[in-house]
Amino acid sequence: MLDDFGRLGLAWRETNPSDAELETVIHDLLEGQYYNPVRIVGFNIAEGWSIDASEDIANELRARCDAEGRGVPDCIQDFVDRFEGRRLSSDPG
Repeated sequence: MLDDFGRLGLAWRETNPSDAELETVIHDLLEGQYYNPVRIVGFNIAEGWSIDASEDIANELRARCDAEGRGVPDCIQDFVDRFEGRRLSSDPG
């Protein structure tokens, strides 16, 4: 996960592979474990691929907050807005 630390700059934050499944990442984001996420990328070195999961995770974060009747936490609000905006701006309807 690429995190923005303001004046200190950007840094890729590593996650223990046992803590990198979707549910743990979503939980950690909702609980404020990241300062200001910029991008979320998944890697599978054994299979030789990577994927930018930012939009999918932003949509999931919004859906969970909506389902729980709560606002998106401030620490991830910009992230959710940025990637939801991509989906909404490309929606032909």
